Amino acid sequence: MQTYYSPAHLGHAPEQEFEGGKLTPAVEIPERAERVRARIEERKLGPILPPSEFGNAPLVRIHDAEFVSFLTEAHDEWVKRYRDPNAAAVPSAWPARGLRTQLHGHIEARLGSYTFDTATPILKGTWEAARNAANVALSAARAIQQGAQSAFALARPPGHHASADLYGGYCYLNNVAIAAQWFADQGLRPAILDVDYHHGNGTQAIFYNRPDVLFVSIHADPSFAYPHFLGFADERGDGAGEDANVNMPLPRKTDWVAYSQALSAAIARVNAFGPDVVLVSLGLDTFEGDPICRFKLRTEDYKRMGDMLKQTGKPTLFVFEGGYNLDALAENTVNVLEAYLAK
Repeated sequence: MQTYYSPAHLGHAPEQEFEGGKLTPAVEIPERAERVRARIEERKLGPILPPSEFGNAPLVRIHDAEFVSFLTEAHDEWVKRYRDPNAAAVPSAWPARGLRTQLHGHIEARLGSYTFDTATPILKGTWEAARNAANVALSAARAIQQGAQSAFALARPPGHHASADLYGGYCYLNNVAIAAQWFADQGLRPAILDVDYHHGNGTQAIFYNRPDVLFVSIHADPSFAYPHFLGFADERGDGAGEDANVNMPLPRKTDWVAYSQALSAAIARVNAFGPDVVLVSLGLDTFEGDPICRFKLRTEDYKRMGDMLKQTGKPTLFVFEGGYNLDALAENTVNVLEAYLAK
């Protein structure tokens, strides 16, 4: 299996986030991808390749052009305002109910208009990391379009919480959505299966009105888990996209027995859609030891997950998403990929 990876992600290195009413050490950090990369090399899973440069054209097929422009210049604008090149741009106000929502030029207002949490800072190297994560996903997609049966996009920062004009949940550009749209532009029919602990609200929002891209998500019930405001079972798509959105929210402490039942149903739904290619938003934060999540999957369960994902019988692009237990993340990731590749 080819893995695509860019060291540009190292420039996006948050130190803290606001959690539980206090500043805590950031969990979406460069070491996540570096440990996975090292384990892929150690296990000789296949070549690790640099991405090609695709430019902004594939990004604006998914994201609003003004939003992309904002991401490119946000940190520079923040530095002009606060005179600290090492400071993280984080919003302090949002256009909530009863307030005017028109965009205007002040950096604080623009930040509040384009994000929905405080856990997703914009640093000096964030844009380069985010656009190269998209290049990673696109390069892996092109490998599949050219004949590979599978590929792994070791993309960081992750993407599935970012919508057309919103970032958040550690995500800036929606890597899996950008790749899915690229496949669609090549005349292929893509299905996205999101196995991250958190609902892929951004991916859902992007494709919610479309019948040509299926989105299926298995995740923690948003009644108790982030992102809280999307991911419920009654969200089935809208207009032409009705029935092309499938949410499978699960309770706290879900173990492999319950999870595998949901995964089997999700794979059946993917197969019924008749895709040409499957994209897996591969979050590993369903692990029992994840510091911010509450499922109970064990390391050996990820081998079972990878084996089950073969049931689609279609070329499959794995796109790296969440997973924050540094001691287990690399092993869990490679277990999925190795089991998928096993004969």
